[in-house]
Amino acid sequence: MALFRRENIAVPDERKDQIVYKWPDLQIRRFTKAIVAPDEVAVFLYQGQVIGTMPPGRHQVDATELPFLGMFKDMLTGGNAYRTELYFVSSREIRDRFGGRIDEVQDPQTGMLVTLRVFGDYVLKVTDPVTLITKYGGTQDVPDNSKFTDLCDDLLLRSLRQDLTRNIVRNGWPVLGLSAYSDDIEKTTIEGGNARLADYGLGLVGLTNFVISLDDETEAELRRLAKDTAYSRLAGGFQQYAAGEMALGAGEGMAKGGSGVAGAFIGAGLGMGGAAAQPPPPGPPPPPAPGFAGGGAGYATQQPAPAGVACPSCQAQSAAGSKFCASCGAALAPAVRHCTQCGVELPTGAKFCPGCGASTAPADATPPAPA
Repeated sequence: MALFRRENIAVPDERKDQIVYKWPDLQIRRFTKAIVAPDEVAVFLYQGQVIGTMPPGRHQVDATELPFLGMFKDMLTGGNAYRTELYFVSSREIRDRFGGRIDEVQDPQTGMLVTLRVFGDYVLKVTDPVTLITKYGGTQDVPDNSKFTDLCDDLLLRSLRQDLTRNIVRNGWPVLGLSAYSDDIEKTTIEGGNARLADYGLGLVGLTNFVISLDDETEAELRRLAKDTAYSRLAGGFQQYAAGEMALGAGEGMAKGGSGVAGAFIGAGLGMGGAAAQPPPPGPPPPPAPGFAGGGAGYATQQPAPAGVACPSCQAQSAAGSKFCASCGAALAPAVRHCTQCGVELPTGAKFCPGCGASTAPADATPPAPA
C-alpha cells in the first residue's frame, strides 16, 4: 500500500510550475516528512474545510507538531495515518499575456467613435492560499494554470474597460495620445485589478509591454481627421482650410493634366480656383479642447460669443454687461424714468404712462409756436 511506502511528501519536480498541487493520497502516514519549498504554503483540508496550514520548511506529519491533525486520525489504520487532503500552493510569480477588445469610445480630438484594443504581459502571484483554494481553486488538483490566468485576463479587461473609458470621457484624453498617460493607465489598471482579484486570493505584481492600439484602418482615419482639425485651427476655420485645399487641388490637377485634360475639366478647375481665390469671410477661432501630447486644441462644441454693447454717444463697442462706455465714459444703460403722476416705471421711448395714461413730457415744456 502507498500508506507504508511513502516517507516524504513534496511537490514533484515536473509539477513545480503549478499554482495549486494536490497530494494524491487521502491518507497521510503518521511521521511522514512533508517538505514545503520556500515559495510554497501547504494547506490541510477535511470535507472542504481548511483545518490548518504549514509554512515553508521540513515538517513531521504528527499531531505533536501539528495539533490540528489530532482529530483526523484514521481508526482503520490504528491511528497510524491521518485522513485529510493536502494542497501545496505556490507563491512564486507567474507571468502571462493578456489582450482583447476594450470598448467603443468617442475620441475627444476628432469626435470619431473608435474601438480600442489592449495587449500586454502581467505578473501574477497568490496572496492568500486559503482563499484561493476555498473560493476558486476547489478541492481538486489543478494541473493547468489557465484556470487562474483566464480569471486574471477577464478581470484586467474589465478594469481597463471601466477606468480607461472613464478617463477618456471625463478628462478628454485623446486616443492617439494615450501613450502619454501610460503610467497613469498602468497604475489604475493594477489597482482596479487587485481590488477584484483579492476576492480570489490573487494579486497583480505589475504590467509590462502594455500597448493600447487601434486597427490600421481606424487609426489612418483618425489621423486624417486629427490633421484636418489641426489645419483648420491654423487656417482660422474649416471654411478657410477647405478653400485652400480646393485651390491647391485644382492647381495640381491643371499642372498634371496637360493637353490630355478636357476643356470642361479645365473650365471647372478654373471655376473652382476662381471661387477659392475670393477671400472667404473670417471664421471664428476654434474653441479650446484637449489635444495631443505636445499638440494644440482639438475637437469641441462651439460656444457662441456673448454680444457686445454699442455706446449711444460714440457708437464704440463695449463688453457685454458694461454700464459705462470704455471710450467716452457715457452711460450705456438708459436712465430709468418714472411717471410723475403714479410712479410707474416707464418703458424706453414711452410718451404716455402705461399705468395712468398721463403724458410723459416734462411739465414745463414750451408748446410749439402757432403757425
